[in-house]
Amino acid sequence: MSKLIFYYGTMRSSKSAQLIMTAYNYQQQNKPIIIFKPSIDTRDGNIVKSRALETTYPVYTFDENDYEYIYNMVKLRKYHAVLCDEIQFAKEHHIDELARIADELNVPVLCFGLLTDFQGKLFEGSKRLVELADKIQEIKTVCWYCDRKARMNLRTVDGNPVFEGEQIQIGDEEYLPVCRKCYIKFKNNSKK
Repeated sequence: MSKLIFYYGTMRSSKSAQLIMTAYNYQQQNKPIIIFKPSIDTRDGNIVKSRALETTYPVYTFDENDYEYIYNMVKLRKYHAVLCDEIQFAKEHHIDELARIADELNVPVLCFGLLTDFQGKLFEGSKRLVELADKIQEIKTVCWYCDRKARMNLRTVDGNPVFEGEQIQIGDEEYLPVCRKCYIKFKNNSKK
């Protein structure tokens, strides 16, 4: 039986690098895979890349109105695995579709993404994965400001932490991985 697996971490925890290394391992064994990401992530176009690695892979994108698109793409050809990047931006129905791929098509589905946003709230896709995944595994990194484990994503504007705004703001350098203690310290200081 194939599994639906969720690998999560904060910003800068090498989630995409882990996906790329997984894709590379399948490729070295001549086992075809397919990679998806939500189209809302426009940073790198139709590729997945990582700051840590020079290798890139093409991806298929899907948007919030795509129903059965991922399932039908996988059903067309025999893949050894389905990989998904930036899965936090997926909708609940996309996660249900990925679970169907694992259950009905017997293809493992490996999802990589954030668990929570800059306010510490679950993303829709991440929440549904926590509810449905056969396995949930954290990709760990350390706090930007101390040596504790990073659990939160601190959004900054011009180098200053912000705690209000839209949940989804596509970016990279303006987000920092921080521990809960540092996050709360910055949040409390912003109220003064």
